[in-house]
Amino acid sequence: MTPEAPADARSLGHILVVDDDPALRTLLSEYLGDNELRVTAVASGREMHAVFDQEAIDLVVLDLRLPGEDGLQLARALRERATVPIVLLTGKAEEADRVMGLELGADDYVTKPFSPRELLARIRAVLRRYQVQTELPARDDKRRAFRFAAWELNLRTRKLVDPAGQKLDLSNGEFSMLAAFCGAPQRVLTRDQLLGLSRLHNAEVYDRTIDVQILRLRRKIEADPSRPQLIVTERGAGYCFNVPVESLY
Repeated sequence: MTPEAPADARSLGHILVVDDDPALRTLLSEYLGDNELRVTAVASGREMHAVFDQEAIDLVVLDLRLPGEDGLQLARALRERATVPIVLLTGKAEEADRVMGLELGADDYVTKPFSPRELLARIRAVLRRYQVQTELPARDDKRRAFRFAAWELNLRTRKLVDPAGQKLDLSNGEFSMLAAFCGAPQRVLTRDQLLGLSRLHNAEVYDRTIDVQILRLRRKIEADPSRPQLIVTERGAGYCFNVPVESLY
């Protein structure tokens, strides 16, 4: 699998495009990428599931007519595993499939041939609706990732993705400390609170290692670790993760 995945530090969301047409995948990767969306494009349901297992996806654009595959079954499988929004790509004569797809939980559809501008507008509209939903009380399903300042912390793979889309390895302690900060953003946390929160993520973090883990995290995520802007020291109180954090489900 060689997905096209242009990244942008200004990315407003990670879109997974599933379509067997290589020209269309390239077109959508470039157009959506030029409009502040990060895009991964694949050709099959198998590749779709592989990416979904490794990445935090905000929306899936799914062609219902993949060769040798049941697009409706793929949509059903997506809906069963997550609340990720789905936009279907359909043909003019596929009204029954469109209706069935919407009944399975798809959020919108676009009929081929379509303009990239129309698809972009529908993607943005669906993302806005889901953003409103995530600001409501927490749902029962588990968080898959945190996103902050164009960085992304994947809770499944325990990997950190930088604004350019590159994956960074984290030690268990670094991961747990960053997850603790992301779970309580823009709040001053004492050392005891950080210990308790980090242990929720199954790491052996001790009082004497907190400063070490924070120093290592600053070296990885701060533009200038000597003048941190994300992990800020509050003298006599503790530390504050000084940036808004979005939870991805």
